Parts: sequence; structure tokens; C-alpha cells
Amino acid sequence: MQIARIKLTSTDVDVLDKLAKEIKEIALNHGTKVSGPIPLPTKKLKVVVRKAVSGDGTETWDRWEMRIHKRVLDIAVDERTLRSIMRIDMPPNVNVEIKLVG
Repeated sequence: MQIARIKLTSTDVDVLDKLAKEIKEIALNHGTKVSGPIPLPTKKLKVVVRKAVSGDGTETWDRWEMRIHKRVLDIAVDERTLRSIMRIDMPPNVNVEIKLVG
């Protein structure tokens, strides 16, 4: 039996966890073995810029941060389980990557 490694990536952690839980429930309902969701380290993208465009004035800074959350699920899949997972309505801000391993 093959193992599907499903990698979920999003900036919204609540939507990401909800989707991972839904995928896990589908896999368990089909009677397949599931490992995960395993949280991977959060990537923090930081942008720090000066407020004053010309460089004059006080040294005040604007700080922005975007966090990218990741989850990984390993599922021992057959064709029926994989098709059920592919039919899930994916939110637009979630990136899903499925690889067949072994």
C-alpha cells in the first residue's frame, strides 16, 4: 500500500487546522492508517521600513509580519480514499501538495 504525504500551507492557522482535521476524519472513516497532522515550524516573514520617506525627522519604523503555517499528514491510501480527499472543498488561501511516497 502506498503512503500519501499531504503538505498543507496557509497564513490562516484556523482554516489550516480545520482542513487537516477534515482530511484525517475522511482517512479514518475509510479505515486507513493516519499519521499527523504534524505541525512544521512557522515561517515568519518580517518587513521593517522607516515611516519618513526622505529620511528626515524622528527615527520611527513600521513593522509588518506574515506567518506561514504548515502541517503534514501521512496517510496509507488506496484509490478510494485518495479520491475522497481530492473531492474536499479547499479554501482559496490554503496550498495543498500531495506526494505518493513508497
